[in-house]
Amino acid sequence: MITAENLAKSFGDRVLWQGLDLTVEAGQTVALVGASGSGKTTLLNCLGLLDRPSGGRILYEGADLTRLGSGGRRRFRRDRLGYLFQDYALIENATVRTNLDVARRRGARPGHAAALERVGLAGREGEVVHRLSGGERQRVALARLLVKRPSLVLADEPTGALDADNAAMVVEVLRQLGREGCAVVVATHNDGVRAACDRAFDVGTGREAAPSGPASPP
Repeated sequence: MITAENLAKSFGDRVLWQGLDLTVEAGQTVALVGASGSGKTTLLNCLGLLDRPSGGRILYEGADLTRLGSGGRRRFRRDRLGYLFQDYALIENATVRTNLDVARRRGARPGHAAALERVGLAGREGEVVHRLSGGERQRVALARLLVKRPSLVLADEPTGALDADNAAMVVEVLRQLGREGCAVVVATHNDGVRAACDRAFDVGTGREAAPSGPASPP
């Protein structure tokens, strides 16, 4: 479980949000929604310890993450966090296998074949990433999450650059991760992604958002 308590973020005189409270339970998938510029990605980055809030605190399983030093933040990201970026964040001139090796925990069995089969890339460990399409790269990034097995997944507009088939696959795997016990937080402007999540939270208002209707392909 991860909780933001009375969280605030400002850039100079500009207050992005303040007094923000959000709890995401293990096994739950939550969509962060709101207008462009409302701070969805910034909130993700604060939850993932890539950015610091201006006020408030972030608790993970009762521990205050905002009090961690650089080493503690690094260990949290290494041991607990899986991040899915819109721009994939892969090593472009390396093979698929190498990209998955980066995520594998020390001493753990690779599990590459099962992860790639799950995202529709079975047998393609030896291909170089920069030769893959955008949809295939996002599938590799998703396989990297499956290899790492994080307890917290943060996804920033993960379907924004994908066609409908790839987007639907990404959303389904994120939902599966939630069903398997991960806390999953997805920043999105896509109504289909929002409807596929268990809850939606409007970052602009700092409140739970109304459902967007039945899930449809993203």
